[in-house]
Amino acid sequence: MESNTSIHVFHILPFFVNAGNKLFILNSVLFLLIYLIGILVNFIIITVICVDLHLHTPMYLFLCNLSITDLCFTTITVPKLLYILFSGNNTISFTQCFIQMYFFFLADITEVMVIFTMAFDRYVAICYPLDYHRILNKNICMLIIMITWICGSLGSSLFICSILKLVFCSTFTIHHFFCDAKALLNISCSGTKMFYIVMYVDFLLFGFLPVVCNFMSYLKIIKVILRIKSKDGRRKTFSTCSSHLIVMAIYYGSGVSVYMMPPSDQYDILEQILTVFYTTVVPMLNPLIYSLRNKQLNNSLQKFLS
Repeated sequence: MESNTSIHVFHILPFFVNAGNKLFILNSVLFLLIYLIGILVNFIIITVICVDLHLHTPMYLFLCNLSITDLCFTTITVPKLLYILFSGNNTISFTQCFIQMYFFFLADITEVMVIFTMAFDRYVAICYPLDYHRILNKNICMLIIMITWICGSLGSSLFICSILKLVFCSTFTIHHFFCDAKALLNISCSGTKMFYIVMYVDFLLFGFLPVVCNFMSYLKIIKVILRIKSKDGRRKTFSTCSSHLIVMAIYYGSGVSVYMMPPSDQYDILEQILTVFYTTVVPMLNPLIYSLRNKQLNNSLQKFLS
């Protein structure tokens, strides 16, 4: 049996590396385009919110934090993948692999918490409109943002500590496009008990509870909207939540489909495709959804670009 201390490198082998030459080139260019578009759109959103004083409100502050998280998401995985695709060198050191996993979990858990804070923002804005700026003042908003990143760092550290207990025996080839915990779990031969304990604790604290709180917030929001007598008033009030609901549905849907899929060679390619969507396409879509469906942000974007 070979322990972790004797490992120097892993070999990353995405599902499309063995495909035909044309398909391989197409995938490489596609990843590069998605990455550049995601970086550009999120950077524009962050810049517009910082520059436009009219957008210095809790909702847009949390949206700015979401864009920062999305930037981290794509930057953690895609550049290394592009290096592998264009250089042909698919090795990654033991240290680099675990650093990549740490920041991936950090961005993942932080994004869950940011989506939760955005749901809380909509809940306060609709259910307690007169106290909105008192409840979510500048100091409280900054504290909430700090807490989201602290939760992400704490959850990620616990994950990495549990993964360091894994022992790899026969192969060091990761059948994925980045150092993913499930992919490492598939090639480990022992030491998985601690990982599963930490995974269930993290899922409960940073996955299940925020999702439940989101749904409870929207149940109360819907009750308030239904009490509005004007049909136009109900439509306008609900439209302030529509972008967040779409982002939440896409993010949770893709995340659940990736992490709830059973570990099996039969689903290996499908899991990688869903993970590509979850880690690269979703961070690109989030700012587009908000900019297209938010009139005030859309106007600020047009002014900024003009």
